[in-house]
Amino acid sequence: MRRLTEEGPLASRSAKSGLLRSAFIRRALRAVFIGLVIAAIWCGVLYTKIVTFDGTPEEAQSTRADVGIVLGAGLWGEEPSPALKERLDYAIELFNAGLYSQIIVTGGLGTPNSRITDAEGAAAYVIARGVPEESVTLEKSSQDTYENLLFAQRIMQEHGWTSAAIVTHWYHGSRAADMARTLDYDPVRVFTMDTKMMNRRFHEGREVLAYTKWFVRKLFL
Repeated sequence: MRRLTEEGPLASRSAKSGLLRSAFIRRALRAVFIGLVIAAIWCGVLYTKIVTFDGTPEEAQSTRADVGIVLGAGLWGEEPSPALKERLDYAIELFNAGLYSQIIVTGGLGTPNSRITDAEGAAAYVIARGVPEESVTLEKSSQDTYENLLFAQRIMQEHGWTSAAIVTHWYHGSRAADMARTLDYDPVRVFTMDTKMMNRRFHEGREVLAYTKWFVRKLFL
């Protein structure tokens, strides 16, 4: 009888512990589910924002700017990457159309072992394709899109340039525009192009992560 009496409280505590574990697991699973739903909604909203961005309204596209800013996309060796070539080709097209008379090419060293900066590789590319050297200014310090725009803005202030046309790909345009607004570009004008080189879905999906990172960074500016 004594043994049975002693086992009773032990069994009760064990049952209670099991119930607590079950309740904790249910709450944890519920929290994970809610988190996944919120993440899915967040990603969906950002994805829509990315793919529906149309750049500068058509009626404003013919308005001249002081300068065009080409956002960086890296070098392959000492040559612009295929993605950067697309941006530079579009920037040259807008330059030849008279949208602006100056171009700022952006980007610092891609790796510690790089021999030239992204800006130097981009400058050589546009000059070789007919843009006068005196019309090209290099921003050689930035490491990301925000710094592209921040350091280019400082160059604009040094030269007395007040308006810019920002040149990049479609998937990058919405985030670039938000960064330009954060930096008080006025007006914010972003010119975007499609691609023949890159996988659209991959870059749109990757941009969701980059956009999320930007929102977090913006909280601390």
